[in-house]
Amino acid sequence: MPEMQSKKLAGAKPGPATQRYLDINEIKEDVVIMKDGTMRAVLLVASINFALKSEDEQNAIISAYIGFLNALEFPLQIVIQSRKLNIDTYLERLKESQKNQTNELLRFQIADYRSFVQELVTLGQIMQKQFFVVVPYNPLSDKAKGFFSRLSEAFTPALSVRLAESRFRQRKNDLQTRVDHIQGSLGSMGLKAVQLDTQSLIELYYRVYNPDLYDNEKMVDQSKIRVTEEITTV
Repeated sequence: MPEMQSKKLAGAKPGPATQRYLDINEIKEDVVIMKDGTMRAVLLVASINFALKSEDEQNAIISAYIGFLNALEFPLQIVIQSRKLNIDTYLERLKESQKNQTNELLRFQIADYRSFVQELVTLGQIMQKQFFVVVPYNPLSDKAKGFFSRLSEAFTPALSVRLAESRFRQRKNDLQTRVDHIQGSLGSMGLKAVQLDTQSLIELYYRVYNPDLYDNEKMVDQSKIRVTEEITTV
C-alpha cells in the first residue's frame, strides 16, 4: 500500500504557478502588460515640501493641481508607499570606511557615528515614502462590470494574452502620449516625474509582492532572467 501511494505521489503533476493568479502578464520596454491586454506605465514622482512654500506659491500649486485633475480624460492611480527605511548598504559602507581608516581618532568617530545612525533608525522607526502615478491605457471603452462578472473574475484565474507586435507598438505609443501629458502637467506644479524602466518595474512589483524577502533576496538584472511561459497569441 505505501508503495502504491509513493508511485501515485511521484506521478502527480505540479499545481498551477502563482503567476497564473496575478493580473500582470509581462513587463517589457518600460511597460506593464496586463492579462486582459491593457497596459500600464508607472511614474516615480518627487515630493515637495508644501508647508515651506509661501502662501502665493501654495495657492498656485493648488490651482495647478485642480486644473490637472479637471483636464484628465482617463482614470489615474496615485500610490503612496511607506516602508521602514533600510540603510544597511550605507552602514556597510561606513564599516568598510572604518576598516580602511588609518587615523585612530577618525576610525573611532566613524564607529561612533555608525552606532548612532543604526540606533536612531531602529528606535525612531524612520519611514521612507515614495510616490507613484500609474498611467493606464485601455483600447476598449471602460464599461462598468456587473456583480456576477466581478465575482467570476475573483475565483477564476485571468487568461494570458500576448499582444501582437504591431498592436503592442500602437498601444505603447498611445500610452506614451498620456505619460508625456502627465509629466508635463506635474512639472507645472514643480513635481519632477520619471518613468520607471523595465528593471525598476520588476523590482517595484517584486518588492510589493515580496515585502519580507526583498531586503534579503535582491532582484538580479532582468537581462539575466530567462522566463518560459505558455500564453495565447491574439
